[in-house]
Amino acid sequence: MKIIPAVDLLDGKVVRLVKGDPKNKVVYSDDPIQTAKKWEHEGADALHIVDLDATLTRGSNADMVKKITEQVSVPVQVAGGIRSIDLAEELLKNVDRVMLGTLAYKDPESVEKLVKEFGGDRIVVAIDQMQGKVMIDGWRKSSGVNMLDAIEKFKQVNVKYFMLTSIDRDGTLSGPDIDALKQVCSKNVNIIASGGISKNEDISKVKETGAYAVILGKALYDGKVDIKHAKEIAK
Repeated sequence: MKIIPAVDLLDGKVVRLVKGDPKNKVVYSDDPIQTAKKWEHEGADALHIVDLDATLTRGSNADMVKKITEQVSVPVQVAGGIRSIDLAEELLKNVDRVMLGTLAYKDPESVEKLVKEFGGDRIVVAIDQMQGKVMIDGWRKSSGVNMLDAIEKFKQVNVKYFMLTSIDRDGTLSGPDIDALKQVCSKNVNIIASGGISKNEDISKVKETGAYAVILGKALYDGKVDIKHAKEIAK
């Protein structure tokens, strides 16, 4: 299992939000490049960069994302506010993978087009779920799509990676949503687990579900887990 730290960008700073709420945030650094390099140095398998300004339609951190990719050698996947094919194509000039949420559910043909252009390994579809339903538009609206149906749908166009975030666990340190993870991991795709990690035992539980990777966010920034021990568990 891969260990992937999150680097969430808001107003040019590294932050963590609780349940995606910009009013409920903690600022951890005003130097995203140094943060990314620190996690790479500690052994991260990849980095998960989230452009929260783009997610919230209040700006863009695309320039900072490009600078980070120029400074690190580990794979970088970027998420947040990628709501057009043009932006996805532009980002894929610099990053290894893009994660599509709202765009994938509002315009599924765009996913098929990007997979054909770049390959199924470079597109991640977001499964941001609440009570089994996929949420879109910065987690503010329901897509009306069941999380398992979403995986089946995008598997058919050769998407190989999905990121499961259980919204009510995100940034809460309340433990991962193991039941939801078991359900999606049964679909024989690469599942990146996100949300709720609070201690090493949580990483063990995620590994047992068969997940491809786990995102480390608040627990990593608060010193409750570290990359070295996480990698030992993930072996």
